[in-house]
Amino acid sequence: MLLGVNIDHIAVLREARKINDPDPLDAISLVKRAGADQITIHLREDRRHIQDIDALRIIENAQLPVNMECAIDPDIIDTVIDMNPHRITLVPEKREEVTTEGGLDLIKNFQVIKDISARLKEANIELSVFIDPDMFQIKMAKSLDAQWIELHTGLYANIYAMLNSNLKNTNHSIKELDLPRNALHVKLQEATKQLQSSATLANDIGLKVAAGHGLNYQNVKVIAEIPEIIELNIGQSIIARSIFTGFESAVKEMINEISN
Repeated sequence: MLLGVNIDHIAVLREARKINDPDPLDAISLVKRAGADQITIHLREDRRHIQDIDALRIIENAQLPVNMECAIDPDIIDTVIDMNPHRITLVPEKREEVTTEGGLDLIKNFQVIKDISARLKEANIELSVFIDPDMFQIKMAKSLDAQWIELHTGLYANIYAMLNSNLKNTNHSIKELDLPRNALHVKLQEATKQLQSSATLANDIGLKVAAGHGLNYQNVKVIAEIPEIIELNIGQSIIARSIFTGFESAVKEMINEISN
């Protein structure tokens, strides 16, 4: 299984003080040396962490493929195509959100994404779409000529966290998960099965399957056991662990969790 390391949170730390350190560019050689397979970054419309110059320098200098996440906003699409990453992953984006909430609605945005798909094909850039594990969305991804889907694992990760900590559910989008533990166990099984069946369908119709969002050292093993998922994109938990263990060690530890 491949691991893409999302290094956005290095830029989050830098932007907290609006200074030059830490530089996300310094991470790319460590990601490669640790044995990961891809650099993932998200160029947001509000530029809250990764900046244009970061993205350009990372794409120009990385010895690994660069997967750039972005919204379907026309200005952002123009910018990222000019940067020519290996892959572009289309994601939903709201200014007020802390992190991406849910998958992109391919049905609602079909024509816009169809036009983007044609442009990426002409530019020889792979297209991935970040979607919920939903059968209709997966079939729509195929009709949009995407090469990849990335399954949103946020629901699974949130239920897992609620079962394995004393923290209350503060995610406004899943208030319905304020349930007894036995009911949460059932919900976790359902979320896992939905990811499995979605990955199977996508694989059967010729899509490559990645997954990500909320994955960490505790919950990644179940997702890594789904054979049709061939890539995970993980960021925040690796950056958080690196504060205590060092960045390269944190990446290696995640690779070990996935491999085991």
